[in-house]
Amino acid sequence: MEPVWSSRFFFCFAFSILSVTIVCFTEAKSGGFSLELIHRDSPKSPIYNPKQTHYERVFNAIRRSFNHVNRFNPNTAQADIISDHGEYLINISIGSPPFQILAIADTGSDLIWTQCKPCSECFDQEAPFFDPTKSSTYKQLSCSSNQCQTLEGSSCSNDQTCLYSVSYGDNSFSRGDLAIDTVTLGSTSSRPESLPKTIIGCGHQNDGTFDNKTTGIVGLGGGEVSLVTQLGDSIGGKFSHCLIPLSFSSSEDNASSKLNFGSNGVVSGSGVVSTPLISKEPKTFYFVTLEAISVGNNNRIVFNDSSEGDLEGNIIIDSGTTLTFLPESFNSKLISAVSEAIDAEPIKDSRAVLDLCYSARSDLNVPNITVHFTGADVTLSLYGNLAQTNFLVGYDTEKKTVSFKPTDCTKA
Repeated sequence: MEPVWSSRFFFCFAFSILSVTIVCFTEAKSGGFSLELIHRDSPKSPIYNPKQTHYERVFNAIRRSFNHVNRFNPNTAQADIISDHGEYLINISIGSPPFQILAIADTGSDLIWTQCKPCSECFDQEAPFFDPTKSSTYKQLSCSSNQCQTLEGSSCSNDQTCLYSVSYGDNSFSRGDLAIDTVTLGSTSSRPESLPKTIIGCGHQNDGTFDNKTTGIVGLGGGEVSLVTQLGDSIGGKFSHCLIPLSFSSSEDNASSKLNFGSNGVVSGSGVVSTPLISKEPKTFYFVTLEAISVGNNNRIVFNDSSEGDLEGNIIIDSGTTLTFLPESFNSKLISAVSEAIDAEPIKDSRAVLDLCYSARSDLNVPNITVHFTGADVTLSLYGNLAQTNFLVGYDTEKKTVSFKPTDCTKA
């Protein structure tokens, strides 16, 4: 079953997963390492706008969700990828000597690509373009290579080198040369991690809803060319993240989100719940099974819409999508249940986006929302946070599980 998404949102319930700015290594030992994550609205981010209010930042994240979900259109012919001002960015380096790029990171896409010289059709970019002729480890892949033949959307140039093409629902795209080069993670403040012969895209035609602070995409999905897959045995298929609340991200507080790989990416201990990752096409996406959502302690709303096929793997965990998108009939029941549980008069959303809005006051009691995945009940408090903040969320692509552990991410 392809996922079915509602065009409506309820309250401020969010399901925002990973997209990150990697700033530096905080630890690298025993086959694992951890990286600092910076939200796009953090003062540490080059995209930070100090003139925006907290409400404006939240609303802009909601607006981006409308466009972001377009990439799940099953009718999209080519490999799905998303730009659309991703919630987090990633600093990595490509080439020898290392050339730093600032890209959108995304668990809902695979290919690592950046804008390259010469660029015949490119979006505005403040930083210099990557010049592959200056890298001693850059090598274009041939059409006969396994990497080219297995990549969806690949084709051959006149000189028999491999070309890639990725596009998605809002008409953004990237096209260019498929190549291998050294990718380096880390910074000058600590030991960098070099990944030789990493598959990358060198984009010569790129356009769409990209911010001029960014240079491309880093895919963290489940496909063959994603950064996670290409890290391979070195991380044992494990990575996790811990996202701090948006109120901390946009403040001057020194707390930061974390992205962990390998042994550091293991989620264990008291309070951990796990749900199976469901293997289905496209491999890029992380599918899990949503069985029900409870409002408060008693009102359990069962997800039983099988009109589109098998209920297994009926929801995608994705980065950059701030809100949860649900089938209309299920979403309506959930909105009603939340409304009945809140003893307050709702106010109208002036921008006509959110279904349930209330004036914040000290005695406003908001019910807990428990998302029931197969084998994992994840209790979320709606008030003041997006749903995935203050959870350590771990992916194990070998054991095929996603794990959740309530965590104070400002202290993790």
